[in-house]
Amino acid sequence: MSSKCGTVHFVGTQAQEEQLKEYIKQYENAEGALIPVMQKAQAIYGYLPIEVQSLISDGLKIPLAEVYGVATFYAQFTLVPLGKHKISVCMGTACYVRGAGNILDKLSDRLKVQAGETTEDGKFSLDAVRCIGACSLAPVITIGDDVYARLTGDEIDDILAKY
Repeated sequence: MSSKCGTVHFVGTQAQEEQLKEYIKQYENAEGALIPVMQKAQAIYGYLPIEVQSLISDGLKIPLAEVYGVATFYAQFTLVPLGKHKISVCMGTACYVRGAGNILDKLSDRLKVQAGETTEDGKFSLDAVRCIGACSLAPVITIGDDVYARLTGDEIDDILAKY
């Protein structure tokens, strides 16, 4: 299964499709199956492109619009592939007033992506998030499990170079 949608080219393997279909079979008549099936699909593919949503819709015999609605409502689901390194910029109040917007702009310029996008090489995903609970360290970004605090923006190139 493959298709081109915007700049994201989806290519799924037959093994991935078979794995998802087997999982769906376990839930095809179960109430409340949609979210667990979507979680499994995202674990298999890494994200939920329309092709995967269609497999879920067909397998569970529910409208594609319902699958899409759940995928776009819950923050745990993504419709685009994530990069190897997920960068989250805290935009909570403390971080924002201490310059998080400038940090996000610098990352966006450096990586050539906007928040919610992944670099063309698949190395980084950039996201603006709400409070991450490190207000006293504002402004803060995370890259995977690594936390970078009290940023000015001058550190961005050195931080990215580590990855």
